[in-house]
Amino acid sequence: MTAPFSQGPTDPTVQPVPASVVERVDAADTTLQNPKRAVLSLGSNLGNRLETLQGAVDALEDTPGVRVKAVSPVYETEPWGVEPGSQPSYFNAVVLVKTTLPPSSLLERAHAIEEAFHRVRDERWGPRTIDVDIVSYADVVSDDPRLTLPHPRAHERAFVLAPWHDVDPDAQLPGHGPVAGLLTAVTRAGVAPRADLELHLPE
Repeated sequence: MTAPFSQGPTDPTVQPVPASVVERVDAADTTLQNPKRAVLSLGSNLGNRLETLQGAVDALEDTPGVRVKAVSPVYETEPWGVEPGSQPSYFNAVVLVKTTLPPSSLLERAHAIEEAFHRVRDERWGPRTIDVDIVSYADVVSDDPRLTLPHPRAHERAFVLAPWHDVDPDAQLPGHGPVAGLLTAVTRAGVAPRADLELHLPE
């Protein structure tokens, strides 16, 4: 697969990680001393959706201070908050990582990956090549408007809960309880597993 972005000094997926953060995590990069567990949700409904999701997984693994530990099965889901049939369906997945980055830097990295895949933010429920959301970070609960933790709507979204439960059946969403119970409480309508599609852990 051809990478959608260069690895040179102008690589947009690298630039937003501040030099001070890179310096701080470089020493811990191979062993990730005292890492935190984070859960990220990926979604794409434009272009080559599976290739884009895999590219986002690979870009996360390429981040200093981040190690991808698990990747969920792929789900195909109807777009959220729009008229049925008005947009292509999404491919969704959940990624579990361990990281020494603080939440703010992980968010910057997520936004940088979106930019690398030409994500456009011109309408709230609009289609997008890639959406990278931080669902949870350790046990952090925060109402910071820039990064609310856990994600304020994760507990009601089957396209987050279903793949997360697949990859971690005992998962807990801070402030909301077991993911298994949350998934039971929401409908799976419009959320279908795609057993014919697979994302791979970076080598």
